[in-house]
Amino acid sequence: MLDAALFELQHVVDVLWPRYEELAAASRVPPGGRSDPHEQQLLRALFQRLPIPVVLLDRESVVRRMNFAATQLFNTRAGYATGRPLTSSLRRDGQAALRSQVAAVARGEGGRSLTVHLSRPGPDGALRVTLAALRPPGEPQPAVLAAFQPDRGTAATSSVTLPVPRNAGKDTVDGTAAQPDLAEVTRHAELLDLVDDMATALLGATLAGDGPEEVLGRAAELLHGRFADWVIVDVATDGTGAPRRVVALGPPEAAGERTASLAGQDPAGCPLVVEALDDGVAALRVSPPDANAFGRDATGAPVLVREEVVSLLCIPLRVSPTAPVLGALTLFRTAGRSAFEMAEAGAADRVSRHIALALSRPRVREAGAVEG
Repeated sequence: MLDAALFELQHVVDVLWPRYEELAAASRVPPGGRSDPHEQQLLRALFQRLPIPVVLLDRESVVRRMNFAATQLFNTRAGYATGRPLTSSLRRDGQAALRSQVAAVARGEGGRSLTVHLSRPGPDGALRVTLAALRPPGEPQPAVLAAFQPDRGTAATSSVTLPVPRNAGKDTVDGTAAQPDLAEVTRHAELLDLVDDMATALLGATLAGDGPEEVLGRAAELLHGRFADWVIVDVATDGTGAPRRVVALGPPEAAGERTASLAGQDPAGCPLVVEALDDGVAALRVSPPDANAFGRDATGAPVLVREEVVSLLCIPLRVSPTAPVLGALTLFRTAGRSAFEMAEAGAADRVSRHIALALSRPRVREAGAVEG
């Protein structure tokens, strides 16, 4: 569910945030007023990219913000950790000490450091945490900044390797080679192969002079089975007619009436498709709460219930966030298959841009005829 929420928030990042920045720039407070939002954005980026784990706490040791390195150290997600006490990730013998020291720093008694230990099984995991008071702009209460490093005093008996963000550009941490996550590397390679195969297929369709429906058919066949159980493509209206369904590919057991039912469905009766076509809104749903989000079939049964959809993606086909929407790509995964993850949603978003680019380019045959 968190992955689904983050994917939907990508719309805010791509579309709404730039517009907000434009409005903020137009009404910017003169020097001496509030701080520049661009400056605050820069500080947030610096916080996230620090190569050491850093956590912003309140006086009760509750997490207010956590950078990427800290999420790796504590093996959690920033959204999950926010609002929870950091002490729950530490051994019991150090929880009270951390709480009291954080409270003292928040009262203005000065910065300090202490040794704590991670609660997870394995090596000792001794960490040296340095605490410093911080006054966030526009907030009445002080915060405490906690930076974590290996405790050098325990290096003779135990050690801990702090993970570093993948974009930090380092292959080793404290002289220890970083060990990649084999499952993550494999999944990443599979997604790269998918994007590469899609680009190759679309380039071949463009060079062959295929029309829009042939291009969409090639793209859908590549995704079908390999990436999703159902692949459905709708094209947007040009202002003179309603949107229409071009492709509907389902699992082998759905061949016949079930596939024909979805192929003949009116896209205007699918709320997710309408949002994608009209507003450019992408959606990732895990265990879709709204059974009618993709409309109903000819018998009146919700499509998502009939096909036992456990996860879906509905992505607008457009070259960029500000470009016109040419269509909508919808992908279903049904019972017995894992839900779409954020990395897979990102790959599907790239694929959708490639498809839109192929649709927006003039066909080679047409261009040759014009030249002739």
